[in-house]
Amino acid sequence: MNENSKDEATGSMPQVSAAVKEFLASGLAGSALERHIEWVDTDAAGHQHNSVVMRFVEAAEAKLFREMGVDEYFGSAPRVRHEIDYRAKLYFGQAVTTAVVVERLGTSSMNFAFKVWGHPHGNRGWALAAEGRFITVCVPKGSEKSAPWPEALRAALEN
Repeated sequence: MNENSKDEATGSMPQVSAAVKEFLASGLAGSALERHIEWVDTDAAGHQHNSVVMRFVEAAEAKLFREMGVDEYFGSAPRVRHEIDYRAKLYFGQAVTTAVVVERLGTSSMNFAFKVWGHPHGNRGWALAAEGRFITVCVPKGSEKSAPWPEALRAALEN
């Protein structure tokens, strides 16, 4: 397989696939998804608008909790902190893989890490485009205060 061939198991470039697998193994639980940069995702400079990275991260986060069958996470886990380091530009039409892992499960908070890779595109090779961390806190629906995570969520992450 050459460096521009897709991995048949994941549909990703082999370098991206290896990086994603290694990253996912670093957390308590994780998930990845592939998307493309659409025209609406770009800014006047012709590359991704910074907001698209967080949208892709949130989509990967949602995929993780859907895969675990923990629907009570949705609507009860506001972000209280996030940070992003932008490493490379992403361009219209470029395939992008986003991976999210849970690094730590606290009583009422959860720490995540994420990485976003751009696949080869035009004359550009694959690259880590962004990475960062965020924290969510359990705030049950109808409440304004944090509370411990539900047991179903805790059990799904601890298994």
